[in-house]
Amino acid sequence: MVSLRCLIATLLALHGADVSALRLGGRDMQVIDPGKRTALQDLVTWDDRSLFVHGERIMFYSGEFHPWRLPVPGLWLDVFQKIKALGYTGVSFYVDWALLEGNPGHFVADGVFGFEEFFRAAAQSGIYLLARPGPYINAEVAGGGFPGWLARDACLLRTNATCYESATDTYVANIGKIIADAQITNGGPVILFQAENEYTYGASWVKWPDVGYIEYVNEQYRRAGIVVPFVNNEAAAIGLFTPGKPGGPDIYGHDNYPIGWDCANPSVWSAGSLPTDFRTLHLQQSPGTPYAIPEFQGGAIDSWGGVGLDNCASLVNYEAERVFYKNAFSFGVAIFNVYMTYGGTNWGNLGQSGGYTSYDYGAAIRENRMIDREKYAEAKLEAQFITSSPAYLEATPGNRTSTSFVSTSEITTTPLFAKSTVFYITRHSAAESLNSTPYKLTVNTSIGDITIPQLGGTLTLNGRDSKIHLTDYDVGGYNLIYSSADVYTQSATGAKRVLILYGGVGETHELAFSSKLGEPVVEGGIEGAPVKIETIGSAIVIQWEVTPTRKILHYGDHLDVYLLWRNEAYNYWKLQLEAPAPVNNYTSSAKGSVIIKAGYLMRTAVRSGTALYLTGDLNATTELEVIAGLPGSNNIYFNGKKVPGVKSAYGRLSATLEYSTPPLEIPKLGALQWRYLDSLPEIQSSYDDSLWTIADRNTTSSTYFDNYGVPFTLLTPTSLVASDYGYTTGSLVYRGYFTARGNEDDLSLWTMGGAAFGQSIWINSTFVGSYEGNGQARDHNQTLPLPPLVPGAIYVVTVVIDHMGQETNWTPGYNTMQMPRGIVNYTLSGHPQSDVRWKLTGNLGGEQYRDLARGPLNEGAMYAERQGFHLPSPPALDWELRAPMEGILAAGLGFFSTNFTLKVPTGFDVPMSFVFANKTENGRIPAKYRVQLFVNGYQFGKYINHLGPQTRFPVPQGILNYSGTNYIALTLWALEKDGARLGGLVLEIDAIIASGMDSPALSPQPAWTKREGAY
Repeated sequence: MVSLRCLIATLLALHGADVSALRLGGRDMQVIDPGKRTALQDLVTWDDRSLFVHGERIMFYSGEFHPWRLPVPGLWLDVFQKIKALGYTGVSFYVDWALLEGNPGHFVADGVFGFEEFFRAAAQSGIYLLARPGPYINAEVAGGGFPGWLARDACLLRTNATCYESATDTYVANIGKIIADAQITNGGPVILFQAENEYTYGASWVKWPDVGYIEYVNEQYRRAGIVVPFVNNEAAAIGLFTPGKPGGPDIYGHDNYPIGWDCANPSVWSAGSLPTDFRTLHLQQSPGTPYAIPEFQGGAIDSWGGVGLDNCASLVNYEAERVFYKNAFSFGVAIFNVYMTYGGTNWGNLGQSGGYTSYDYGAAIRENRMIDREKYAEAKLEAQFITSSPAYLEATPGNRTSTSFVSTSEITTTPLFAKSTVFYITRHSAAESLNSTPYKLTVNTSIGDITIPQLGGTLTLNGRDSKIHLTDYDVGGYNLIYSSADVYTQSATGAKRVLILYGGVGETHELAFSSKLGEPVVEGGIEGAPVKIETIGSAIVIQWEVTPTRKILHYGDHLDVYLLWRNEAYNYWKLQLEAPAPVNNYTSSAKGSVIIKAGYLMRTAVRSGTALYLTGDLNATTELEVIAGLPGSNNIYFNGKKVPGVKSAYGRLSATLEYSTPPLEIPKLGALQWRYLDSLPEIQSSYDDSLWTIADRNTTSSTYFDNYGVPFTLLTPTSLVASDYGYTTGSLVYRGYFTARGNEDDLSLWTMGGAAFGQSIWINSTFVGSYEGNGQARDHNQTLPLPPLVPGAIYVVTVVIDHMGQETNWTPGYNTMQMPRGIVNYTLSGHPQSDVRWKLTGNLGGEQYRDLARGPLNEGAMYAERQGFHLPSPPALDWELRAPMEGILAAGLGFFSTNFTLKVPTGFDVPMSFVFANKTENGRIPAKYRVQLFVNGYQFGKYINHLGPQTRFPVPQGILNYSGTNYIALTLWALEKDGARLGGLVLEIDAIIASGMDSPALSPQPAWTKREGAY
């Protein structure tokens, strides 16, 4: 057969091994294209393989995390540390313009909307940042991040129309400076920047691509002081804006969501969904920059009436990570951001139409910050390997093949060729396959061509799995000739190296080191699964079967190799030690590290003298082992306390970390004293709406185009589009006056509220009907019969509409964020439209919102919200005693409130959730009602009983006061004539975790004060 060495040489030639490089300062540097933009700084540079930070080549392995979806700044460090513990080196974050400039011209970025604490926490945890402030972000938020008042901007959004570009100036100047001040050049963690987002496809009637617009946005941020490299993220790898083109970034990137969104069928992977051409496209589109995927699928979104986000976690699970992430590595990706890694919460109405309160996303870290999903542990195995393997960033991807290297066409392999090391990324040719496929691997090594396994048997690929086999891999100066098992990571204690390999239970694996290292002593080889050791030529070959019981190969004082079952490897953590400035806590291959077996979570490690100080979390009594990076004594401290009974044996330290739960008393919400207030006084004859907004605009500012390219036109004498009057969030209430003629049979309404919206209608105080909503419909035509009316009498039609958030604005030209909300058209039988005179309201003040602490989206139009009664300490003493489980007896809006006290001891992370019991009628049909949950003034839940799927609403510490009084308020909207009552509401503990995290301070919680002008 043809020598594999020749094959490798041929593949390298075909794939353009770097021939335009020079060696400088001990590292390879690309010869920069003279047409490339002049760098504005020298701390973050790049070549065709990776970024360099402070001159060191790094893998930017990142997780997406939006601080504003966790409005407790004191918890941001917790999330950063959990991402850092994965082995990730970075975090990408969006900025939601709508939260910072809800009032045009007034930029507010403090409290829960500030970024200084976010940047401090990133630096403290050693996480580099990719800043992505838009102005358009999508992110499944209302308006795609556009503030509601842009719905009054009668021009094409995301184009170079002057009116749109000018509208962005205040925001970009302010957020640009905030980010610029946090760049690495100013001692901060920001090393990359992305302007705009997924600017990829436009409507046929707009100039496309709008180079002038992209250049304008780029220049806006440059003027604000951004000097780090710009990346972009096209939604598909089409090469629209690439380096060197007008409007192009420094580094080209594209997104990839290959698994799709069918959370209802989480085990179904579509044939052909695994990308195969990204390396080819990269070489065509941007060969001079590192391959970047600024968004890679880390979960999925669900919608109202869906199946729930745990199903989305099952869709993009640990198997998907193994197959799809490793496939991305096969293309040589060097900027890799997993969207999302922590999703958080769409609190306070910040989500898009169609999305419910939870933005858990099925991510590796749950919405409540727990890390008990297996995909978290799998992500850690992969990231720690990639970021611990410098050879990966030096490797050139070869061609994928199902005819070379492996013995069966059922398996495909893609080689990556470094100077010495070759990585063989291996998977089923049909990625969706569930087969267990035996195979042999034939590779070239430093000792010649070999077929693995050499000691008999076969390798096996079990179902949806992927392996990274490797050859000639450096283990601290010792050459691992080959390993069929995946490498997790490596470290050292003094001169002794430690290497961890893992595989699936029952799999056969082999490795080989030079015979010069000697034959290892085996610790843990058990009867029935012995370790085979043979000398073949100049190598000593080890073969073993993976079992739940670990095996350790001791190569004298030189090297220990841990042979682990994958699920056992999940419990091992690698933590880097701090280094002097400028590296500090950031990842560097030059830093020392420790490897610890310890269970739930290890956060930080600091070595001081001969003591090792660890912080971490426990959810059970745990055996602690320090297997690398030993401090030189038995002095180990965990969460500030000295660990007793530390023992030393076999080159590792071991002890027991005890866990016990504290006594906790959680209030029974059904047993509390609740107060009740009618929140729909508008249907009473005595109600005064003289301060309401008169719907008197003869035109609309909406320039929305429907899917067929038809522009929205006004169908009513005056506009009833809520955004024309500054109301763009929460809920809407309309009051229409007319004088009856006695011949009114029905009222027809065409309304738009967004996916899953609902509405209820009264004439005077008589309920005439509701539209209950479904998970998809964004608008509804409804004709309602009217009761007999008295001729000559004045009547008021009251319409309550649930505003589910502005649409996003993904495709420029359609202006979908300007899709109307409110009443689009109406007909009152026996009357011309002009007979009805309308008023409307939304949140008190509209764009001039009152609660700066909780932001512009937190409140809607309901009476109790306008009065601010959802805020702590309202004037409730005279309100009726009534619980939401008693409910209201007729269609309408009820407001319920109560208080309770929590006393959670420090040293514990105790995530909690409010859980609604689904209420049914006749034991079968879900009762039709909607609920908002306010916790200390923050709207942290929107529950629709008859749609779901969300019934569980996590609320973080810092919104909940864990050492004091909490104020809870509910709005209950009964859509049916007989009213509604809650089926149940409980506060549940999700977990009790002994934690090394700092307890967060309370987020700002200003109490109720009488609101001037409230109506």
